[in-house]
Amino acid sequence: MTQPDQLRLLAVHAHPDDESSKGAATMAKYVAEGARVLVATCTGGERGSVLNPAMDLPEVWERLPQLRMAEMARAREILGIEQEWLGFVDSGLPEGDPLPPLPEGCFALVSVEEAAAPLVELMRRFRPQVITTYDERGGYPHPDHIKTHEISVHAFEAAGDPERYPELGEPWQPSKLYYQMGFTLPRTKALHEAVLAGGGESPYAEMLEKWDPAKDISHRVTTRVPCAEYFPVRDAALIAHATQIDPTGRWFTVPLDVQSHAWPTEDYELARSLVDSPLPEDDLFAGVRDSVRVP
Repeated sequence: MTQPDQLRLLAVHAHPDDESSKGAATMAKYVAEGARVLVATCTGGERGSVLNPAMDLPEVWERLPQLRMAEMARAREILGIEQEWLGFVDSGLPEGDPLPPLPEGCFALVSVEEAAAPLVELMRRFRPQVITTYDERGGYPHPDHIKTHEISVHAFEAAGDPERYPELGEPWQPSKLYYQMGFTLPRTKALHEAVLAGGGESPYAEMLEKWDPAKDISHRVTTRVPCAEYFPVRDAALIAHATQIDPTGRWFTVPLDVQSHAWPTEDYELARSLVDSPLPEDDLFAGVRDSVRVP
């Protein structure tokens, strides 16, 4: 049951594993501090690929939806979070030129009004003060990520309005909406240079060579949450998604101490706020804590 004197964070994600690759250390930090953290997973990842070569087996492909649910359960346990499925069907990532049409009935083709309904209901039931999700580009242009952004903004604005979705519970207005700002140019450069300084081979070299500075979003960052001590929890949760993550892959070649010293925060853009919180921030609950009597 939701209690009045609690800090509550709702993170809205497109697929299982997104919660572990985007903002996981932040969530683990707030859980450790006593906040309730709930992840809303929009789809089951049914049309995803098997991205871990060790798991690229016929029996894995045959049971991929069930395996992804089991992986999510394990990651949820590692992070200490709560989690609910919104029940939509993965759209898949269209590839080709021209791009093929999206599958009938998939999440990306559901109207925003309809797709936001279960999220509105969840917001009214869980009553979070803070919402995190993706920016208008989806973080990257997967149709499910873009739809996740759209329904998150829609639900943030609708959940507190008694005239919208009146059948979905008592209105509740979240106080703050954040967009995750993962791969910015300054962060990527800092990690790259730290790896090279330690004599390692940087997994970011090719990314930086292809980076278009005009598309950098670092100027939009308003909030940096210090959470380096929870990077090991983040990585453990990510590795729990065994069909999606290769634990021997290049992203795990950067030592955690290097990451912690080079960039010890997870970064966000404050997109909507109904409370006063001077920028820049180092806390997603800035401006909220004073109104919540936390023990």
